[in-house]
Amino acid sequence: MSEYEFCTTETDGHLLTVTINRPDVMNSLHPPANFELAKVFDDFAANPDLWVAIITGAGERAFSAGNDLKFQATGGKMEIPPSGFAGLTSRYDCDKPIIAAVNGVAMGGGFEIALACDLIIASDNATFALPEPKVGLAALAGGLHRLPRQIPVKHALGMILTGRRVGAEEGKALGFVNDVVPQGELMVAARKWAEMILECSPMSIRASKQAVYAGLNEADLEKAIGGKYDAVYAMLKSEDFVEGPMAFMQKRKPDWKGR
Repeated sequence: MSEYEFCTTETDGHLLTVTINRPDVMNSLHPPANFELAKVFDDFAANPDLWVAIITGAGERAFSAGNDLKFQATGGKMEIPPSGFAGLTSRYDCDKPIIAAVNGVAMGGGFEIALACDLIIASDNATFALPEPKVGLAALAGGLHRLPRQIPVKHALGMILTGRRVGAEEGKALGFVNDVVPQGELMVAARKWAEMILECSPMSIRASKQAVYAGLNEADLEKAIGGKYDAVYAMLKSEDFVEGPMAFMQKRKPDWKGR
């Protein structure tokens, strides 16, 4: 385990687990924490041996309460790294899967971090909201745009325009939560999802993620399907592209290389 000032990281094979570690302020983020997390995810994106990441929050109360309003109210300058809140909300070029394991409160920027991830696994006490309008702000770190793309617009506006809190089960019913588990089982469940991803070729996973997100930018289905995706070309030229069919033919588990 590698220790930082505002988060902890742990690697297990090809899996990286990142824990926001400011439980005394419900894991809310100020500029030093944001820049630290940006470096963590820069390193994750660049490391060929890390294929999947999980992000969660320390303690049982909160995943992240979002922007550290106390820091801002006392005159702190709210600088954000180019890759966005927690180094994730403006990170558009990472093809590796990132899972949000949401324990407790995910409010404002905390919810925006989760929405920027590819999967959301929630404990049964998780709560989601974009309450920025209640304090004269707006969810400008992606929440206003990601939420209406992930659930029906009327449901998204129902959350955005009221700032109301949505529990884990409702989040799953609305469609932005993948799985809800008891609080004590959250990390076990998140790792199970990660393990299912890790059973697949990382080259295929990156190609699939890139094609999905880039394809969503195309209104025309034919253009999306016929799009040119670098990660797809990389998959077709990879060792894994040969290994997968060979392992299937030989009735054995594939030995993925990620290249």
